[in-house]
Amino acid sequence: MTVERAQWNALDSAARRSFLRRPAVDDDAAIREAVVGIVADVKNGGDEALRTLTARLDGADLAELRVTGEEMDAASASLSPAAIDAIDVAIANVRCFHEAQRPPDVVVETMPGVRCERVSRPIDAVGLYVPAGTAPLPSAAVMLAVPAIIAGCVTRIVCTPPRPDGRADPAVVVAAARAGITDIFKIGGAQAIAAMAYGTASVDKVDKIFGPGNAWVTCAKSVVSSDPDGAAIDMPAGPSEVMVIADGSASAEFVASDLLSQAEHGVDSQVVLVTTSGRLADAVEEQLAQQLQSLSRAEIARGSLQHARMVIVDDLEMAVEVSNRYAPEHLILQCNDARALLPAIRNAGSVFVGQWTPESVGDYCSGTNHVLPTYGYARSYSGLSLDQFMRGMTVQELTRDGLAGLSGTVVTLAGLEGLDAHASAVTRRLRAES
Repeated sequence: MTVERAQWNALDSAARRSFLRRPAVDDDAAIREAVVGIVADVKNGGDEALRTLTARLDGADLAELRVTGEEMDAASASLSPAAIDAIDVAIANVRCFHEAQRPPDVVVETMPGVRCERVSRPIDAVGLYVPAGTAPLPSAAVMLAVPAIIAGCVTRIVCTPPRPDGRADPAVVVAAARAGITDIFKIGGAQAIAAMAYGTASVDKVDKIFGPGNAWVTCAKSVVSSDPDGAAIDMPAGPSEVMVIADGSASAEFVASDLLSQAEHGVDSQVVLVTTSGRLADAVEEQLAQQLQSLSRAEIARGSLQHARMVIVDDLEMAVEVSNRYAPEHLILQCNDARALLPAIRNAGSVFVGQWTPESVGDYCSGTNHVLPTYGYARSYSGLSLDQFMRGMTVQELTRDGLAGLSGTVVTLAGLEGLDAHASAVTRRLRAES
């Protein structure tokens, strides 16, 4: 297994950009044109369009778009007790971490008689998209449902693609239901995003859509978020990725397993090793070849490894520089005194510190959220958290004395802007009988 490798100090600025360039996102003009058509079909045709599109794109003929109580019971019965216990542990840990994120109200008296507040309110209606293609993601149902429920969003809808037999993936259904979601729909792809954005007879319109997806889903989220009649979205996203920073003390076996755990997501995923040790890089390549042999998704992982990268750096300080430039979705630190690097890490979706912290725990059950900015968006976006299911609202309350104390400032600033009515709203009050 040969992975493209470079000595960082040997590359000029242009070569560095080129070497760390991610695989092209598959969102070309043809996909966008098709997605715009699907969105329009659902917007105009509602449930009937959803059934037609589901039959054509997913091969499932649905009499009922909603997952029924009978289907929920059947899904639960089909899972082993161990599987249900694992889902429950994940829900409990994600709930524990996200409960601690409740924003406190802020109350400040900026000057005598002038009280300013910031309070939080839940988004009224949210749509949660859970992929279920070649790898159904019950973990995504947990990551989306738990904060929506903690935030207090009144309307919470899950959409997930149906299987050809017309049922949703049982693990996704159970995870969503045990997390507290009652409205689950067997709708996938761009048509699901459109249904949640605009609403149909069966699916309530939502204010904001959350969740990962393929190029069609990502494109549909972009389309509906640019329409004033559509819905907001959580974050822009691209293919999954991981970067591992490792020194000579790291286990090549562990590093390779971390790279492969991300590579198996899809052929457009990217994995990057940044290391101070060429010897470790050699050992990791050997481990990749060895471990690939036992993976059920080996072909997908091999496709991903075609654009994997290994970066050899002089020291860990340089490794952090490379990481901050790349801004990975997941960053794993496998080196001596790994926590000492943390203060210098600026751009990453989620960081995994030390040899006993594989990226897998964040994907499933440590408690942090696995819906993260990808494709370099970690430079400007945060991973999913409770606050994205809420919005802040400011409040101000003045006494008459407080208004009198601010009146000169307001009148002067209103004069600078030529807004007489602004000034009048103050002066008329102060002239009135108290």
